[in-house]
Amino acid sequence: MKKIALFLCILCFTVPAYATDNPFMGNHKNQIAFNIGQGVNSGFLIPPPTQLVPFYLTHIQYSQPTTFFKIPARQSINIGQTLGFGQRYGWNWDKYTIPMIFLSEDVAVAHGKRWYFSTGFGVGLQAQQNERIGSKLLFQFKLIGGYRITDNWAIELFMQHFSNANTAIENNSYAFYGLGMAYSF
Repeated sequence: MKKIALFLCILCFTVPAYATDNPFMGNHKNQIAFNIGQGVNSGFLIPPPTQLVPFYLTHIQYSQPTTFFKIPARQSINIGQTLGFGQRYGWNWDKYTIPMIFLSEDVAVAHGKRWYFSTGFGVGLQAQQNERIGSKLLFQFKLIGGYRITDNWAIELFMQHFSNANTAIENNSYAFYGLGMAYSF
């Protein structure tokens, strides 16, 4: 844990103080992204779990640039859908095909002219509770590595975790690894 904290602290000091545009979207004021993710049978993102499950995430994200304590960031509204198919590792994944909506903020921990590494936090609701996450309330944590291909287009790899932060007895969480494509305008 100390190594991860030290690594994140080092990354924080590599953010250029002279940057005038937002690493997520340059000088643009709006961004829309489409993300897809593969579910894993673990609530932990690091180290990467090895059990892929028939559980997927799709979501559309609308973002605007902002700052978080003078660090470049983006605030977003996300509308998503989890999709479960079949049974694996003791879970009936069909039950977890649930729509969700959440608000999030991604903060650029480190970035260069075209690349960025960020972390994000969010809160939202899923349409129904279940025995995996025993509440409609969701909290989200996300790690993102992105690259701006052009002034308008970016590609992102992400690790995303959803749980109820122990606000209910059941809290087995959802975890996804995924890919996103963003368009800034």
